[in-house]
Amino acid sequence: MKDFPVALQLYSVRGDMEKDFEGTLKKVKAMGYDGVEFAGLYGHGAAEVKKMCGEDGLVPISAHVPFADMMKDPGLLKTYRDIGCKYVVIPYLTEEYRPGKPKFNEVIEGAKTLGKKAKELGMKLCYHNHDFEFAKIGGEYALDVLYEKVPADLLLTELDTCWVNVGGEDPVKYLKKYAGRAEIVHLKDFAGQKCENMYALIGIDESKKKETSGKFEFRPLGHGLQNMPAILKAAKEAGALWVVVEQDEPSMGKSPLECAKMSADYLNSLG
Repeated sequence: MKDFPVALQLYSVRGDMEKDFEGTLKKVKAMGYDGVEFAGLYGHGAAEVKKMCGEDGLVPISAHVPFADMMKDPGLLKTYRDIGCKYVVIPYLTEEYRPGKPKFNEVIEGAKTLGKKAKELGMKLCYHNHDFEFAKIGGEYALDVLYEKVPADLLLTELDTCWVNVGGEDPVKYLKKYAGRAEIVHLKDFAGQKCENMYALIGIDESKKKETSGKFEFRPLGHGLQNMPAILKAAKEAGALWVVVEQDEPSMGKSPLECAKMSADYLNSLG
């Protein structure tokens, strides 16, 4: 699409990546994606991955790296810097680090530390939200508390527009709220309503996945409830440099790669 380069969050096709890393990258490029956002390297080294991306014409823009892993080994940031990633992203908080738990303060302080480390490496740290950050702390959403307490030069947003919606807020308004701080925006569509055991749907609690059946599902872009044209317009106005397609689980009887292609085709249809 003309307004932004488009990347695919490779978690969307994680099974394919695990089986055939390089072949899957080639398929992603053939779909029309400009870049990729990593969610693990499946045993491949930085130089090898950088070479693959270069040969396939994909920009390695960013990587989702677990918060606890980065805190334990900040050297992980250098691995992704060496691949060519400009951004590294805190992707998800396990239960003990979430708002309302004592360790949420560790996330705030840790983001400052990791943001400084990223800055030293010429990178930028981002935070990717789910819906649990819309719990309130002192009358404010925890997500807003995080962005208030960690300076913008150390932490950017990577707003997941689906989870903002599921969290009860308008993704268009949230993008406008963080204009200038939203260099990467996650595009994600869905059908249905919020239900129990949502995280069974992102591969975290597989044992409870059946309980969500028929209640909520992720969809390829343009095939769900999100007002994607309005979201894209807001992303542009907010100063986004990239949009990233993510679909945690396939739907509509399609494979993960087929869903990724449907999303790419939809964005291309918008011109």
